[in-house]
Amino acid sequence: MSEWAHPAWPYLAAALLALVLPARARPALLAGPALAVGLAWSLPDGGTLTGRVMGVELALARADALSRMFAIVFALFGGLAGLYAGPGAGRRLHVAGFAATAAGLVIVLAGDWITLYLGWEALAIASFAIVTDGGTPRAWQAAYRYLLVHFAGDALLLAGIAWHLATGGSGLVGALPADGARLLFLVAFAINAAIPPVHAWLTDAYPESSPAGTVFLSAFATKAAVYALARAFPGWEPLVWAGVGMTLYGVVFAVLENDIRRLLGYHIVSQVGYMVAGVGLGTLLSLNGTAAHAFAHILYKGLLLMGAGAVVHATGRRKLSELGGLAGAMPAVLALYMVGALSISGAPLLNGFVSKSLIVAAAEAEHRPVVYTLLVLASVGTFLSVGLKLPWLAFGGTGSGASVRAVPRAMLVAMTLTGALCVLTGVAPSLLYVLLPFPLTYEPYTATHVLEALQGLTGIALAFVLLRRQLVGKPAVALDTDRLWRAGGAWVGGRLAPAIARAAGALEAAADVAVSRPVGPMPRATGRPVGYAVLLAVAAVGIALVAFR
Repeated sequence: MSEWAHPAWPYLAAALLALVLPARARPALLAGPALAVGLAWSLPDGGTLTGRVMGVELALARADALSRMFAIVFALFGGLAGLYAGPGAGRRLHVAGFAATAAGLVIVLAGDWITLYLGWEALAIASFAIVTDGGTPRAWQAAYRYLLVHFAGDALLLAGIAWHLATGGSGLVGALPADGARLLFLVAFAINAAIPPVHAWLTDAYPESSPAGTVFLSAFATKAAVYALARAFPGWEPLVWAGVGMTLYGVVFAVLENDIRRLLGYHIVSQVGYMVAGVGLGTLLSLNGTAAHAFAHILYKGLLLMGAGAVVHATGRRKLSELGGLAGAMPAVLALYMVGALSISGAPLLNGFVSKSLIVAAAEAEHRPVVYTLLVLASVGTFLSVGLKLPWLAFGGTGSGASVRAVPRAMLVAMTLTGALCVLTGVAPSLLYVLLPFPLTYEPYTATHVLEALQGLTGIALAFVLLRRQLVGKPAVALDTDRLWRAGGAWVGGRLAPAIARAAGALEAAADVAVSRPVGPMPRATGRPVGYAVLLAVAAVGIALVAFR
């Protein structure tokens, strides 16, 4: 496998070109995402790219059905998000957004833990720059908190890798033995997956970026973590209950939330919960469901945030209590938003119906009635808040008096293409199933399943009609688990600093041992210069220069 077959390099090239191209020329950058999609689609099963970086032999890429599926959707969505940003977005967003996409591709194709860590670190830096694209003091403060949390997770991941390699573990990405290093991996992955109580960074930072920045952010960190969990922890029972808890936790806070992008952020937590539960169940059906739901979620959640971003762009407002009456002024945005809303709610003929049902069916097939019931129950809150509350309060009613400016054509085109993909993979699920890691014969469109879905949606809609007055947006702030971290932060900084310093010294010593060992049996290195680490470093420097200028 040639280094030029890696789909990350077109995105890295686009990120570097975005540093110098004028705004009017930036649409040409979309050639990079188009090439990346083609490369991701053509990745061969068993294809491996190896090379030496600073004297260490690494498996820079290893392709199979699971990694290829994640690579395809990452490459595809990076282009859709770039299109949504359009030429009107700042240079910082194009550079950071494309760099984040490249980092996500490095993670899901990494054959060894060190390469995965390099991508993990690059994604945190790029995401920090994306959050700052909000351009407000709140955005910068949220970005610093984001970076603090993710650098802590990155440090845990690096410590886990060093421990794992120093004790004779394989350097290749795969299932981990039950030891102390495994716990460090787990916490690091849990942070990026936004598993409560280490999830508040997501709903804190994502809403503070620019509208297009939030779209980029929605795709990569949490789904890269889901991929890592599927590789390292398949069938681990505690993940079943962590995932179930996420699905319910997210919808409860979403029903209470007044900020439209924060509301949708809570639904990222909830929907990732289905994927985490699927990893925990560990069956072929549930793992297929995890991969399918990650693919579908990136598309429909991106579409939802595109719709919310269009509202923010057009009105300058983001709170439900300050919106209303936008249906007449923004009919196309409402129609496309509802495609995403019905998809996330599991409506037939849309991709959420196809993907979510795989995980629910896997729980039922394993005779897990409590898990099955709770996963179905979470869907109630999803439709109630995303499919009914948000559109009714933002688009319905007589209006809030907000002036509405035109939505850029690029936003509408990106939303239309994303919505079309949600419909296409919902109407023809075989297009999604052919990408799955394991053979699948599941048929979602049985009369019983479709009727159950329609009955459930109808019942929730009727309940909403009766209770809608109680769901009116209120100008309030819902405090989440971040209050716990704030309270403990001073104590950690004051009491644990010496212990942290000693741990850092031990980590450095372990790292010295770890990097002197090969990562494990791999195909022979290509012998050609491999510049991925250098390109990542250059991209990170470019991002920093743009972010802080």
